[in-house]
Amino acid sequence: MAHVVFVTRPLPDPGIELLARMGFEVRANNEDRPLSREELIAGVQGSDALLCMLSDRIDAEVLDAVPSLRVISNYAVGFDNIDVASARQRGIEVTTTPGVLTDATADLAWALLLSATRNLGAGERMVRAGEWTGWAPTQLLGEPIRNQTLGIVGMGAIGQAVARRAQGFDMQIVYFNRNRVAPEIETALGAEFVPLDDLLKRSDFISLHAPLNEQSRHMFDSRAFSLMKPSSVLVNTGRGALIDEAELVNVLRDRRIAAAGLDVYEFEPTITEGLLSLDNVVLAPHLGSASTLARGDMVRLCCENIAEVLAGRPAVTPAPG
Repeated sequence: MAHVVFVTRPLPDPGIELLARMGFEVRANNEDRPLSREELIAGVQGSDALLCMLSDRIDAEVLDAVPSLRVISNYAVGFDNIDVASARQRGIEVTTTPGVLTDATADLAWALLLSATRNLGAGERMVRAGEWTGWAPTQLLGEPIRNQTLGIVGMGAIGQAVARRAQGFDMQIVYFNRNRVAPEIETALGAEFVPLDDLLKRSDFISLHAPLNEQSRHMFDSRAFSLMKPSSVLVNTGRGALIDEAELVNVLRDRRIAAAGLDVYEFEPTITEGLLSLDNVVLAPHLGSASTLARGDMVRLCCENIAEVLAGRPAVTPAPG
């Protein structure tokens, strides 16, 4: 009898057809929306594998409802939506999709940095609203990027890719990470390891790539913002809850920092009240990995992880820890 895989949302090419070609019985939510808790628990019944999204909360209640489950393949590089400890206590492997979305997310971080710095969001809204009356010497002036200091919080693969792109702008790189990266990486990137407070004080631009955990939640709070330059720009393509968004609204409104570019949100998909009315923030709908190459590779890696675990072999990319 074929192993059963439940997929919580439609996938881009090669899609769930890849699982079928691998010989699995595939059950799927065919509507492009997140499942309710009740629908998730009902849908995964009797499954050997679960291919889920970052928006699906997989906790002990879900795991207890599916004693047949052997592997959870998360369609994301992170895994803060999954109670990994509870899963492993039950002998369930948890996998993620690292590496394949590195370049796409780094590109998006730079798109947000450039857009926020050069007021592209406000400018586009002006043009679309028919309010642009022509070139003006003081209109929507942004700050320079070349030779400025970029602070990177979280120096994993994506943070390093962002740093490599910064070299084309002759930027000074400072970074904060849970562990210092290898000296040869620092040398290649021209990156300096510094305490977080120093990074906040020195950086003209800050890009967030840290994982979300109890230590990093709201690491950008009122105290952190008070250390940043009034001219600084904050970009988040990591996890929304790294930032206290209510406080971010306050500092953007009061111009205590210059601008922000966000691709992820604390209460996603709900946007914190006040962000939508601010002209000095660029808001993207979680597009970090949204390239055809990255999303297709994520599908393939999810499927490979499922196939390996159900065949009794080690996962290709198990969740850390």
